Amino acid sequence: MGRKFFVGGNWKCNGTTEEVKKIVTTLNEAKVPGEDVVEVVVSPPFVFLPLVKSLLRPDFHVAAQNCWVRKGGAFTGEISAEMLVNLEIPWVIIGHSERRQLLQESNEFVGDKVAYALAQGLKVIACIGETLEQREAGTTTAVVSEQTKAIAAKISNWDNVVLAYEPVWAIGTGKVATPAQAQEVHAALRKWFQDNVSAEVAASVRIIYGGSVNGGNSKELAGQADVDGFLVGGASLKPEFVDIINAATVKN
Repeated sequence: MGRKFFVGGNWKCNGTTEEVKKIVTTLNEAKVPGEDVVEVVVSPPFVFLPLVKSLLRPDFHVAAQNCWVRKGGAFTGEISAEMLVNLEIPWVIIGHSERRQLLQESNEFVGDKVAYALAQGLKVIACIGETLEQREAGTTTAVVSEQTKAIAAKISNWDNVVLAYEPVWAIGTGKVATPAQAQEVHAALRKWFQDNVSAEVAASVRIIYGGSVNGGNSKELAGQADVDGFLVGGASLKPEFVDIINAATVKN
């Protein structure tokens, strides 16, 4: 079976109640391919999750942007995987580069978080990616392999994981990895799975691209053999997110 195209919208730390309602209205009115062609997940800030879930069309789903590494308790300011399950939030983003960099989340910590979220029944968008310094030093493949290895060390089943490759130098900067650069890394990651996990997982795991994806570049990126979708930042707050979802038709 082919890998179903996946488009995630990471709203990051943005939005008011009114803005959120407006974004959801745009999505609800959008003409996009059916669920058999593309899986669409949007990730609002925690405080808006119930609102978005209640208003959003049934063929689109919601994700949290993070969750705590173990059961809840005396962890002020954190949100547990169990809480997300209780609210019937099916997805969570883990290991976004902004958290790796700003909050010093290590590869091992991210691996633990992915494993715990999966164990509670959540589906995970796990993020990896290199910095500009690492790319210029020629260590991109080594860096993303290490990040993936730290997750693979903690989990055995990849069915409910989407791997998001986001070169840090391309996030919110307007710089985009060229389709060839994206394909090169995605192919290297797929080979890593082939060599270190299994041929079956290598063939089935969805590897999506993130980093200044917009309505103008999404179709060309979607045309790459190993690019299975997108994790979209800024553009997911705009009507062009619909154009990005429609890039899924390139795969047919």
